[in-house]
Amino acid sequence: MNIRCLSLQLRGKQFLPSLLSLLTICGLLVYVKLGYITESDMQIHSSSQTIHRYNIDCSAIYDMDPVEVGKALKIRKQNLVEIKDENLTYLASNCTLYTKYRGYDDVCVTEEEKDFPIAYSLVVHKSAWMVERLIKSLYSPSNIYCIHYDQKSSAEFISAMEGLAQCLPNVFIASKRETVYYASISRLKADLNCLSDLLRSEVKWKYVINLCGQDFPLKSNMELVSELKKLNGRNMLETSRPTATKKQRFTFHHELNDASFDYQKVPVKTWKTKTSPPHGIEVFSGNAYFVLSRDFIEHLDKSAVVKDFLAWSEDTYSPDEHFWATLVRLPGIPGEVPRSEPDITDLMSKTRLVKWQYLEGNLYPPCTGMHVRSVCIYGTAEMNWLLNYGHWFANKFDPKVDPVVIQCLEEKLKEKQKSFQSVAPCHKG
Repeated sequence: MNIRCLSLQLRGKQFLPSLLSLLTICGLLVYVKLGYITESDMQIHSSSQTIHRYNIDCSAIYDMDPVEVGKALKIRKQNLVEIKDENLTYLASNCTLYTKYRGYDDVCVTEEEKDFPIAYSLVVHKSAWMVERLIKSLYSPSNIYCIHYDQKSSAEFISAMEGLAQCLPNVFIASKRETVYYASISRLKADLNCLSDLLRSEVKWKYVINLCGQDFPLKSNMELVSELKKLNGRNMLETSRPTATKKQRFTFHHELNDASFDYQKVPVKTWKTKTSPPHGIEVFSGNAYFVLSRDFIEHLDKSAVVKDFLAWSEDTYSPDEHFWATLVRLPGIPGEVPRSEPDITDLMSKTRLVKWQYLEGNLYPPCTGMHVRSVCIYGTAEMNWLLNYGHWFANKFDPKVDPVVIQCLEEKLKEKQKSFQSVAPCHKG
């Protein structure tokens, strides 16, 4: 609707009341325009640069059709440019349009999903659209999502995350945020901040899962609910006896020093030996990512032993990689993994699938994307393997490396969710 306020040639005492009347009429017209969503509104939003959908047959990709996989490889050779964070901020500036355009209004929830809400802690720092796509693929109105953005993140990224939280009622920003430095205690505290907020939310979630911005789900929400129920209160994460090399991470004092590369600051080992862990705790090694029960988190929140262990971990290297792995081994903790039990490796734990370059060809097939610091950024040809290996999530994905694998995973997850909901009544909102 085009609104034109014509200027009037008024003189003397007639000018002011006429101007006020004209402004009132214009204001009403603007109010009416903003109060309705028209087809042209949707076209304006959809034509703004958002997520490009490639003309690709994802079922053929899943079946490893060589012609379709070849098409995906051609797409990768194009000049792939990441969509700007500002575009998400713009789209989310009108929540009604945003939730409609991105399909949140069409998400429905079964009674089983409603009775088993899942909490998420998302520690992120860049690529707003990738974070949004992660949330969208996991989204259920019954769940709750905490976003912790790095205080060092760009203003554009922060604005986009704030926009998401404003538009989605079960998505919120962590009340306390850290300046996150690689392998430092700040990474662990970011998750702890979200966990604290999640415990105090009105949603009585059953399990919490933590993720980063380059993770992506391999199972639909309905599948995750089913898998979590099978845990029956147990926790799922990597927890192993540390190697001699990894022991140095927590037997020596580390200091946070400036770095000349992307990380800005990193913990550097000194030759000052640390005291033994408090309360005779035996330290286990793992990674930063977990699936933990509500009972476990509630116990952590109240435990003086846990608080002492956290304080002891302050000057260690990558404490998030021993903190959770150790706590699940504590005697009497909810969902305990007894210390006498064998190691649980990252491949035995189904939490998160990461493909390491030095293990390719032995434990899993070669990476078809590219490697960054020895970690595979997945390519399209790995989609079938990813969906059938049995893990719940995978890392890493990057639309600048291979946008097709992300698009096809989105489609497959949507298909699976609809398949479950076709046999169980579901309700929107």
